[in-house]
Amino acid sequence: MDWSALKLSFELAAWTVLILLPVGIGVGRLLAVRQFRGKAWVEALLALPLVLPPTVLGFYLLVAMGGDSTVGRLYESLVGRTLVFNFEGLLVASVIFNLPFAIQPIQRGFEAIAPEVRDAAACCGLSAWRTLWRIELPLAWSGLLSAVVLTFAHTLGEFGVVLMVGGNIPGETQTIAIAIYDRVQAFDHAGAGIMSAALLLISLIAIGAAYFASSHAQARRHD
Repeated sequence: MDWSALKLSFELAAWTVLILLPVGIGVGRLLAVRQFRGKAWVEALLALPLVLPPTVLGFYLLVAMGGDSTVGRLYESLVGRTLVFNFEGLLVASVIFNLPFAIQPIQRGFEAIAPEVRDAAACCGLSAWRTLWRIELPLAWSGLLSAVVLTFAHTLGEFGVVLMVGGNIPGETQTIAIAIYDRVQAFDHAGAGIMSAALLLISLIAIGAAYFASSHAQARRHD
């Protein structure tokens, strides 16, 4: 087991979730309750990583954040190192690639709330923030949980975007998925099998826990 690669993957997944959760709440609620011109195109743009090949997205991110780009040069002048082939670049790529996995479940959670609930809260004098915090988030929590689990599990298993933007630097950008690929290339099938089984088990536990929590909550509401 490559523990450093596993640790890096967990760190990347955790930071991705922490960044995307508030983004998902804000954007997901906006798309759920507001109608505006071009909304379909915004939703299509946010869903693009679902259908775009990871290597294609990784290539465009590599160009956008590379040393020849404005973003890359600005980051290097401020920090003193390149954005690509570093953990920070991996995190930016992971956040962009996981946008639909974070936003869509939360959007569906907010869409499931009847508009009358928000109207009643407004009639009771609750501000938009208090309505969100005390009423909407508890009602949409299953969507939030799904977003967290899907984003975390998807980040753990991502390969193409990570390899394109971060390369394969042990201890810096080598995630567990890339470590598995390296073991296969080295004909270390036993090592690759152990890491693959660990990743499979972690993903299964995460998704199973989310389904259990959701079904348990639904059972409690029906009681």
